[in-house]
Amino acid sequence: MNIPKLRRSTSCRLSLLALALSSMLHFQSALAEPAQARTGKQVVETVCAGCHESGKDGAPKIGDRAEWSKRASVGLGILTEHAITGVRKMPAHGSRAELSDLEMSRAVAFMVSGGKATDPTKPYSSPSQVPGGDLVKARCSECHTTGKNGAPRIGHMEDWKPRLQSGVENLVMSAVRGHKAMPARAGMANLSDADLRAAVVFMLVQPKPL
Repeated sequence: MNIPKLRRSTSCRLSLLALALSSMLHFQSALAEPAQARTGKQVVETVCAGCHESGKDGAPKIGDRAEWSKRASVGLGILTEHAITGVRKMPAHGSRAELSDLEMSRAVAFMVSGGKATDPTKPYSSPSQVPGGDLVKARCSECHTTGKNGAPRIGHMEDWKPRLQSGVENLVMSAVRGHKAMPARAGMANLSDADLRAAVVFMLVQPKPL
């Protein structure tokens, strides 16, 4: 039995677990401003305007203060949650799965205020809809169990270690934006950043392959 090797492996995994759990405790601050986060104005002009400029399918028009005030009365958190998960004829994340929950929050702030609000630095909402383990088993394991298309394998520390050099949050944003063969939000636009983060942390702390 190679006891020194076993101890090193255990120590490495415990260090990783501590890192992941520490990041979980700092979710709001760490996830607040992902790299190259777009402004509310940019998101509205390039994505939201497609429906909100003309009022397509009953969408409140940009600049219609009365309509936006009515909707904002439920709270910016609820309004943002609807934008993230989709509601009625509005698709989740505006059909742009690569938009972060912060960017969706900024778009909401821009439209509700008529372009006068300062971009928030934290998301108004990032609803947790599915436990990380359930999401991994239902979706992520398809690639992360075998390493399909170069995906880091669950339970294989050597696959994850190089990717952790830039931090857990960059792994989360890769899942949000999409990376190489991995589609944005695993191809499920209604998932929130919180859902994806839970899945990433779940995969990081697994002691052995699923």
